[in-house]
Amino acid sequence: MARYLGPKTKIARKFGEPIFGADKAFEKKKYPPGIHGNAKKRKKLSEYATQLQEKQKAKYTYGLLERQFSNLFKKASRRKGITGELLLQLLEARLDNVVFRLGIAPSRQAARQLVSHRHITVNGEITNIPSYTVSPGDIIGVREKSKSLELINESLTSRSTAYSWLEWDESSFLGKFMNMPEREQIPENIKEQLIVELYSK
Repeated sequence: MARYLGPKTKIARKFGEPIFGADKAFEKKKYPPGIHGNAKKRKKLSEYATQLQEKQKAKYTYGLLERQFSNLFKKASRRKGITGELLLQLLEARLDNVVFRLGIAPSRQAARQLVSHRHITVNGEITNIPSYTVSPGDIIGVREKSKSLELINESLTSRSTAYSWLEWDESSFLGKFMNMPEREQIPENIKEQLIVELYSK
């Protein structure tokens, strides 16, 4: 399964925000990477560069590679509605992202690993495809044999954010994907319209 394995703090510094989650190294160096750090006067980005940067940020945030992201955009563009918002909804409906949002895993990368290693079920069936698209009404759970995993229990214990489009039952280790989230409910700082403009060129 292909995924980004490079330096995360460097990428976060490039975009000026901790897109991979809490990062102590990023907090110490919030300026762009490079030998001159924040002392170098940087040129204003062109329109194309700004659009490309926004797409890259979305890709890194949700952990997708170029082809996966492009295919998801095509899927969003074929649907009725605002393409940018539909794209974010499809990203949010990925199984690895839902597992992360439910608090079962501390990061999307950890969620992807839990799914790949067959610890997660969808409607009672083990599903090991991180890109699986969850539908409204689907029940996402932790496999019975995996409920004692330290990673899962620690993540659920420190779970602090609840999302209105998701329900979680602590006693049964089951969550429900209620509906596709509205744009204003999605917390990611992504300017999706710039991505649409980039792909429309």
